[in-house]
Order: sequence, then C-alpha cells, then structure tokens
Amino acid sequence: MDEHIIEAAGRCRVIVRDGKVVEVGSPLISDCPLARRFACPVNEMTSEAIRDNIQNRIDSFGMCTPGRELTSEEVFVGFGASEIISTALKSRYIDAAVIVCDGAGTVVVTKAEMAQGIGGRMSGLISTSPIPDVIRRIEEEGGIVVDPDHAFLDPIAGVHAAKKAGYEHLIVTIHNPEDARAIREYDSDAIIIAVHTTGYSHEDAEKVRQYADIVTACASQTIREICGPCAILQAGSTVPVYALTPGGKHLILLRMAAIEYPLFVTHADLPVSGEKSPHPLI
Repeated sequence: MDEHIIEAAGRCRVIVRDGKVVEVGSPLISDCPLARRFACPVNEMTSEAIRDNIQNRIDSFGMCTPGRELTSEEVFVGFGASEIISTALKSRYIDAAVIVCDGAGTVVVTKAEMAQGIGGRMSGLISTSPIPDVIRRIEEEGGIVVDPDHAFLDPIAGVHAAKKAGYEHLIVTIHNPEDARAIREYDSDAIIIAVHTTGYSHEDAEKVRQYADIVTACASQTIREICGPCAILQAGSTVPVYALTPGGKHLILLRMAAIEYPLFVTHADLPVSGEKSPHPLI
C-alpha cells in the first residue's frame, strides 16, 4: 500500500495515499507563529487548514509522490535543520547527512541541495512507503537509500550505511531520543540534531540534553525547560534552536556566516523567550 504518515503543524497526524490526503487528526496545539509563514499558511490550527497545507505540498512539489522534487537551494527557515545541514555540507565540515525522505525512508546524502530539497519542506515523517522513482533518483544523485524494499525510518542503520560507504564525519537527524543515545555510543563524533520534539516527556528531553548536539524546541515545554538552560548558543526565540555542544555551536555559527540578511547577536542568559511562541507548549 502506498501510505505515508506525517505529523504536521501541531503534531497533527496526517495520512497520505496515492497523492491525496485521506485522513487528518486533531492538532495538539492551537497556534504556531511559524506555521503562519508556510508557503500555504496555517493561520488557524484546524484540521481543515492543515489538510490544505499538506495537500498544497503534494501538489506544488510532489511530496509523497513519484514526482517528488528532491533538490532545492531555497531557504525556508533561517535556522532550520535542513538549512544547518546543507550549510555544513557546503562548507565540507561534514561528509554526509543521515536524514529521512518520504518515499525512501532513511537516506544518506552528500549534496547540500539534496539535503535542502528533501528536508526543507518536510514535516515530521512517521512512516512512509517505497516509491521506486524517488529511490532511483536519490541513488542516481549519489545518495544511499538504506532500505529500498520497505523505506523504514532507521537513523542508526543510516549511520552504519554511511560508515560502510566510507563517510567519516556525519550529521544525523533523530526524533526518538533513544536513537540519539545509540548513535552517540556507536559514533562519538557524529553531530546529532533532534527534531520534531513537540510532546517530549521529561525523560525524552533529558536524553536529548545528554546525547544531542542541536535541538529544535518546536512546541516542547520540556525542551525549553531542560535543554534551554544548558544551551551554549540559541538561534531564534519564537521556535528556538539550541546548540548543546561546541560542535553544534560551530554548525549554527557556520549557518550564521552563510545568511545574507542582517543578524543581531548579543550575550544573554539562556534560554531567551520571544514575544510569540507556539501555544500551548506541551
């Protein structure tokens, strides 16, 4: 079955089959300033608005379909995970990135434009089905599809595949904090970015604090409470991105150097809360 499950704005569970949104759950939050800035804005956090947003992604760049656009140089979020990763690849600070792609599952990519094209417009991917055309094009561009038969999401297997291919300096995105622990134990030098953190428990946030290098706060109260005070650099305040290690800090500084618009930098006790944030934090 061609089925893709996404947790979109507000961790709203969305099911896509054959290029159509067939099921939409209820969002867990009522407002997100970032979602209002989407190409198809979610001005009201309702199932209908989220359905329209996901269907727009399908129609505009082929998400969850054989026509999926896989490369982009467009910046969607100043300090988004894909923007940080693509900048790190361009600067050759890392050799490869282990990320996830609808229609392919966990993949290893080495090209900045592919990291941005795959991740820049992707929400929290929970599961996906293999799409042969997507898998073929990723491999033709030098990427590795870890499980072409099932398109499983398995960042640990992705790290193993990257190492087997000869890539030494890796960056890995994770959602499950337990994966961060396992990756750190296998590859102590990997840069780990925790994403899609809304709804994290205190135990989840503590694992991320211990094992990750960068974490996106999303609408997570526990990430702000546990990881925020331990951060050594914070990017943004509406939906903060925290660097927890020197390696994570270096990547965000690389991203800052690549941004062409003006930046304001100051010293502060972290975390710093913005005037606006997702509501409620959970």
